Amino acid sequence: MFKIGVVGPKQSVERILAVAKEFDEGMNFIPYIYTETKETEKIVLENDQYVDHWLFSGPLPYLIAKNALDDEKRMEHIFPTESSIYKGFLEMVYTREELLDRVSIDMLSSAKYMEDSLYNSSISVSQLYVKTFEVTINPQELLAFHLDLWNKKKIDAAMTCYPTVYQSLVDAGIPAYWISPSNMDIHQTVRVFVEKVRTSYFKDTQIGIEMIEVEQFDRIKESAKTPYHLQYLGLRIKEALIKLCEQVDGSLLEQGNGRYVIFSTRGTIHREIPTLQNTVEYLAKEADTTVAVGIGFGETAFAAEMNAHRALRQSKEKAARDIVMIQDDGTIVEWVGQEEELIYSYRACDDEVLEKLKKGNISVKSYKKLDALLQKMGWTDFTTKDLAKYLQMSERNAQRIVADLCAVELAESAGEESQSTRGRPIKRYRLL
Repeated sequence: MFKIGVVGPKQSVERILAVAKEFDEGMNFIPYIYTETKETEKIVLENDQYVDHWLFSGPLPYLIAKNALDDEKRMEHIFPTESSIYKGFLEMVYTREELLDRVSIDMLSSAKYMEDSLYNSSISVSQLYVKTFEVTINPQELLAFHLDLWNKKKIDAAMTCYPTVYQSLVDAGIPAYWISPSNMDIHQTVRVFVEKVRTSYFKDTQIGIEMIEVEQFDRIKESAKTPYHLQYLGLRIKEALIKLCEQVDGSLLEQGNGRYVIFSTRGTIHREIPTLQNTVEYLAKEADTTVAVGIGFGETAFAAEMNAHRALRQSKEKAARDIVMIQDDGTIVEWVGQEEELIYSYRACDDEVLEKLKKGNISVKSYKKLDALLQKMGWTDFTTKDLAKYLQMSERNAQRIVADLCAVELAESAGEESQSTRGRPIKRYRLL
């Protein structure tokens, strides 16, 4: 059963739990109630080890928790929509039995869409005072904003997304309304969140295979001083890999000639990438050679193994022998475990692009890889030197790829840049 921590003020948490009863099969929703939003950080830090996922009552506690844990994959929040504001105006009309024409309202800067919707809506107020704020704001600043307008008799009511500010305004005798999501908003978010949790579980338990190859094993055999040296090396390699197996809760298969296969699950492999990196570094030093690694995921063992084979082959093509991962949907991840991971697909859906690639004899993988690099680096144009450097290929190969792309009108010249020293200007290109 999944343990879901529900964080928010008492009223919001109770509303979420009431809706969550519909989705409680396999889910255990645990309430974590705070009085002030800033308490969120302490709640998540102290209880993160006891829950599988977090659900927050709104964007404020969500952003605080995200900064505290730096793990947004296990988090979700109730997504407020324009209906939250409309609900506030309806409550004002109902309780006051009159149309209020002067209103102050506060909202997160990240909720710009709500501000735009407010101004573009059919709700007409002659005086609307809006204060946007960042998550780090002191709630007293928001309270002062509303109080100042009230004391200057510029407003007839106030709307706030901070429950403590709302309560303070009510205590001061000011007509105040708390911007909170509707039951429909809560229901929709919880439904999507539950599906996300279940999907993540099945994804985590998907079959994963790590293929590790100690390269040039024949040379190692030939250079061994005695058979015992080779056997001792084999024992040290297997010991390191068995330790890795323990970490990923997997099983080890030796295929011979320096190649080893570890069967595990996707979630465990992802979590233990640093352990894999350390193991690869150790093996490379022990064997005094390069070590290639390919990781494959799939719905079946066969699919995962095929993806691992392709990933290993791609790793061996790279000079640095970076870890390469191929996922079940065909997505390729290079430089696995590094901050600058490069993610792309070897599949293309655009028939026109496919036809041009076929005409230019260019692989879909090369094109997608180049496109992913440009997006990651934020480049609008590039040189063949850039490609050679970041894609770990010869400049001559980069020049050939770019020339072929230009020939089929998938790339074009973007001018030249002069060098500070003597020599021909460097040509720049852009993808079309």
